[in-house]
Amino acid sequence: MANILIFPVCAHADTAQAAANLAAQLPDAAVFDVGGYADEGVRLAAAGKADDWFDLLVGRAAALGKQNLVIRGITPNDEYLFLSRLNNELADAFNARVVFAAGSGHASAERVLTAKASFAGRAVEFGGLVGAPAAVAEAAALPFLGSIEKPENTAALAAPQPVRLSPAQFRFNMMEAARKAGKRIVLPEGAEPRTVQAAAICHEKGLARCVLLAPREEVEAVAAGLGITLPESVEILNPADLVEQYVAPMCELRKSKGLTPEDARKQLQDTVVLGTMMMAQNDVDGLVSGAVHTTANTIRPALQLIKTAPGASIVSSVFFMLLPGQTVVYGDCAVNPNPNAEQLAEIAIQSADSAQAFGIEPRVAMISYSTINSGSGPDVDTVVEATKLVREKRPDLAVDGPLQYDAAVVESVAKSKAPGSPVAGKATVFVFPDLNTGNCTYKAVQRNANVLSVGPMLQGLRKPVNDLSRGALVEDIVYTIALTAIQAVQTAK
Repeated sequence: MANILIFPVCAHADTAQAAANLAAQLPDAAVFDVGGYADEGVRLAAAGKADDWFDLLVGRAAALGKQNLVIRGITPNDEYLFLSRLNNELADAFNARVVFAAGSGHASAERVLTAKASFAGRAVEFGGLVGAPAAVAEAAALPFLGSIEKPENTAALAAPQPVRLSPAQFRFNMMEAARKAGKRIVLPEGAEPRTVQAAAICHEKGLARCVLLAPREEVEAVAAGLGITLPESVEILNPADLVEQYVAPMCELRKSKGLTPEDARKQLQDTVVLGTMMMAQNDVDGLVSGAVHTTANTIRPALQLIKTAPGASIVSSVFFMLLPGQTVVYGDCAVNPNPNAEQLAEIAIQSADSAQAFGIEPRVAMISYSTINSGSGPDVDTVVEATKLVREKRPDLAVDGPLQYDAAVVESVAKSKAPGSPVAGKATVFVFPDLNTGNCTYKAVQRNANVLSVGPMLQGLRKPVNDLSRGALVEDIVYTIALTAIQAVQTAK
C-alpha cells in the first residue's frame, strides 16, 4: 500500500485533476480529498486541536480500504491560507510520498525547491513533480511525472513504502482498539480533577468503562467546578462501601506473609490497594493511577497482589514517543534504576513485544555512549552482554548494540559508525542502559521538542496496571486509559 500526497507549489495548481489522473493510473487506488474537510480543520486548528483533525482524516482514509491512496492537499487561498501550511504535517500523518503539483506558468525551479526545503528535517520521500516541464523537475532533482492532464512515469508511486507508524496513525489505531476492547478500568484517584475529566472524555469517545473510586458527592463537586457533565455511564463507587468484600480475598493472597483481616482493612483504605484487589478478583480489567500517587505507590500493590506475568522476572516500562512523522518506543524510563545485563535483555524483549502489539515494527537499539566497539568500560560491557542475550533468547528480533543515539536514528551516521547493522539508522525501539539515562532522555525530547509521550506503560505484570506522571495532562490520562484497555485484551490471551 502507498499513500501519495499532492502538494501544490502554487495557488494555480489544479490539484483535483492531478489527484484524479494519478489515481487513475495506479492499481486499486482512490482519491482522498482533504479539502472536503477544510472547514473542520480550520475549526479544530483554531481550538488548538489540529492533531484531532489528522486523526479523523487517517480514520476516514482507512475506511476507503484501498491499496493506494492519492491525497489531495490543501491549496493555498484567502480562506485556507493558514490551513495549507499543514500540508507538511499531512505528509507525516499519512507517511505519504510527496508529489509536487505546479500550475501552468508558475513552475519555476526556485518555487519547487522552496517547497522541497519546507520538508527539511522530516523523513519524507519525494515522488516527483507533475504539471511542470521536465527541465524544472531535473533542476529540482525530482522524477518527472508529466502534465496534470496526462501524467506519466507513475508506476514507482505505488512501490512499497518503508514501514513507519505516524503519530496520527498510532493515535487512531489506539483509539479504535480501545473502543473494540470495551474494558472496565478502575481509577483509584477518583476525585482528582484531571482524572474526572479524563473519565468523562473516555466515555464520550467510548474508549473504556471507567470506575472512579471516591464518594459520589466529591466527584460531582469536582465535575461541577470543572463545568463538565459526567456521562451517566461513568461508575462512581464509594471506597468505604467496598472494603469489606475484599478483606478475605486479600488475606488469602497474602497468607504467606501472615496478613490479618485487621491489617487488610487498613491497607484497603488506600484506594490504589483497593483498586488492585478489584483487578485481582476480576471485577475490573485494568488500573490507572499516579496523578497524585508516586510510581512506587502504584506498582507495589500490583507486585504483591497481581504478580508478574508468566515468564517475566521483572516489571519495566515504555513510553510511546510521538515524534514528527514517526512513533517510537523508549524503555525503560520509569522503573529499573540500574539493570544488569539479564534485566536489560528482558527490558529489550518486553519493549519489542509492546512495540509489535501496537503496530510498530520492532528494530531494537541498545543505547550506549559507545557504538559497536568505539568505547569500553563496565557500562558498555553490560550493553554488549545484554545484546548477546537478546539475540540468543529471541533470534527473531532485529537488535543491535551498543549504539549511540545518533547512530541509531541517522542513516548517514549509521553508515559511518555501524555499517551493515540491521538496526542502525532505522531503530524504532530504544533501550536505555539505566533509568537515569532513559528518564532524562524522554523528558528532554518531550519538553524541548514538544513531543507527546504516551505512558509510561508497565510491562511484565499479569494484568495491566499503569502509572501516570504527577504532571500528567488530561490528554495523557485519556491515552493511558486507552493503552490499559488494549493491554487488558493482550494479557487475557
